[in-house]
Amino acid sequence: MLPHVEKFGIYFNAKDESVVRITSPYWFPPEPEWIFVTNEVNATLTSIRETIKSEGISQNTENVKWGRIPLLD
Repeated sequence: MLPHVEKFGIYFNAKDESVVRITSPYWFPPEPEWIFVTNEVNATLTSIRETIKSEGISQNTENVKWGRIPLLD
């Protein structure tokens, strides 16, 4: 498996209360601002919220929403 494929998945940004789905090497969320949640790229928002809560990443998950990856120059 290529090294960048291991970084594919869902990432959470606590400041913005948002998650992004990463499925290409275009942009990888920088740590510690973004926290890797799961490698299941087809996870639903409901299951992502449950994972975030059960892993203790955040307890307030009802406001978690889909975000957008930044446009690169």
